[in-house]
Amino acid sequence: MSLNDFKIGIFALKTRRFGSVAEIMIKKLYKLSEARSLQYDKYDSENDKRIEIKFSTVLKRNNWAITEANVIAECLNANLSNRIINYADRAKNKFDCNIQQVKCNEFDVLYYGLFFADKILIFKMSSLQVKSCPGYSNKQHYGNEGEGQFHITNDNLKYHTEHYLEKELNYKELYNLLK
Repeated sequence: MSLNDFKIGIFALKTRRFGSVAEIMIKKLYKLSEARSLQYDKYDSENDKRIEIKFSTVLKRNNWAITEANVIAECLNANLSNRIINYADRAKNKFDCNIQQVKCNEFDVLYYGLFFADKILIFKMSSLQVKSCPGYSNKQHYGNEGEGQFHITNDNLKYHTEHYLEKELNYKELYNLLK
């Protein structure tokens, strides 16, 4: 197995399975305990803090909606190798990473981040900081109370990096952390 296979495998994981990788990474990096409730992801027993963990892969935005005319071409172009973005290429590629299902009343600290093709950015903010984060919406779905979201895009990544960047990892460091 190569380091590239490991990285591509992470990008191929879907939702909950990908989230589990991020949770294990944060647990090991910050020596966290398992959650005491299903309402949050991990627990910082040293500081008595409930921890929530939300990560996204950074992929080039699709140029076209899928239609009857282009469905086959769009499926063929959906290859992850064509869509993952290196950190250095972040400004010239449109991307939109949605940090979602954020329930600020259920945690004290949010670790969130982005998996680029060549590095992983880890950010950290308190639940109070989330509520004042530019672009944060406290309603994710119509009629939904207490569950919000915010987006990290090529346009606002600099803000998150300047204010909340906690750590950067490369894939070799992540592999060694997880093995």
